[in-house]
Amino acid sequence: MTQTAPLPARAAPSGPRYLKPGWPLAVLYLGFPLWWALGFAQLIFFAMAAAMAVILHRQGNLRVPHGFAIWVLFMAWMLAGVFLIRATAPGTVPGGGLGRLAGFSVWAAWYVAVTIAMLYVANTARQVSTLRIVRLLGAMFVVTTAFGVLAVLVPTLDFKSPMELLLPRSLVSTNFVRTLVHPSLSSSSDFLGYVQPRPTAPFPYSNAWGNNLALYLPFFMLAWFGRDAGWRRKVGPLVLLAAVFPITFSLNRGLWASLAVAALYAAFRLAANGRVRALQALVVAVVVGGIVFVSSPLYDTLLLRVETPHSNERRAGTAGTVVSTTAEGSPVVGYGTTRTMQGSFSSLAGGGTEQCRQCAPPPLGTQGFMWRLVLTTGFGGTVLCLSFFALQFLRRARGPSPLDVTTCTVLLVAGLCFFVYDSLGSAMFTAMIAIGLMARSDQLEAEGATP
Repeated sequence: MTQTAPLPARAAPSGPRYLKPGWPLAVLYLGFPLWWALGFAQLIFFAMAAAMAVILHRQGNLRVPHGFAIWVLFMAWMLAGVFLIRATAPGTVPGGGLGRLAGFSVWAAWYVAVTIAMLYVANTARQVSTLRIVRLLGAMFVVTTAFGVLAVLVPTLDFKSPMELLLPRSLVSTNFVRTLVHPSLSSSSDFLGYVQPRPTAPFPYSNAWGNNLALYLPFFMLAWFGRDAGWRRKVGPLVLLAAVFPITFSLNRGLWASLAVAALYAAFRLAANGRVRALQALVVAVVVGGIVFVSSPLYDTLLLRVETPHSNERRAGTAGTVVSTTAEGSPVVGYGTTRTMQGSFSSLAGGGTEQCRQCAPPPLGTQGFMWRLVLTTGFGGTVLCLSFFALQFLRRARGPSPLDVTTCTVLLVAGLCFFVYDSLGSAMFTAMIAIGLMARSDQLEAEGATP
């Protein structure tokens, strides 16, 4: 951990006296069901990031994680993309203007917000306990699971939010804005041959639901099954059992793969750290849960989803086109924003129709954060971003504490999700909080304490 100056003997107050330390994270996560119902679930991240920035400014003596210079360089690289938003990438629709500038501004704001969250967690160890943060993120797993169960039981529930009513009708009529501000429990897909509701709430999309759930799970396991879990240890198995239903009905292969990787990695780390009892409990839970699951009707749904690839060709086509387009036109710095393809993957004359909307290829730079990185920041920016995440993982990969196992699992899952999910948003917020917690461990080691 590097620092600009020693920490003061007494930590500076983190806000008004009537607000407890750590209130931005508490307001964000404890109030998340309310923000969802108000149509404010995305904007609340920016609002709380702004509050964190004010707190950090007042506190001073900013500490940053090891390798933070790499992230700063990446941020500069990303921001330089504003000069390329009008550039025409090979094989894409010409154009530009306010639409692309607005898109660039939104995603740049997300990068700034997640950076602030990371620095806030790294610099408030004396005001906000690590256990408090872990429990908040673990509680979000419970909230996400609860919404998933509701989506299975009453999938058609939706309503107009106050935010939706306040915004101009012309703005809400666009599908992107309406999805963000219109609370609904699920979205429907028919690629199994029948209509299947997929959980979305309290996030805009079903893939976002799966991405966030996978990242909250390691924190849930630490908070609800760890040494200080208390009453949570008795309730935890029931929450995990309830989560099986929305996880299966989400038809979310990326989520399934992420959970498998998380379980394998956690088992490996527990074995390497000599935590035999925890490893035995994990193995028993996986074996027993697997037997019960395979014996249930849920297994048929999972098997049918695996045998129905659906989006494989679109995802592979988008990824391949992004790589070739970037390599051909702007390999170093990319194009700043996403682009719309001309035609389809098979023909320049192809595209979506009223009868076949799926015939239109998705915008280049979607279908996975990795492909957004490549297209918008080039191979140079991609290397910088991934190098920062890899450095944080490797620094704590041999750490023996449960927190090390948890945060490394989060980053491993996040890296896997980069290939299939548009993670820049609430999911990236969680991953950067994990890095902030890693920075706390570095700080304790530097001070000679046990993390």
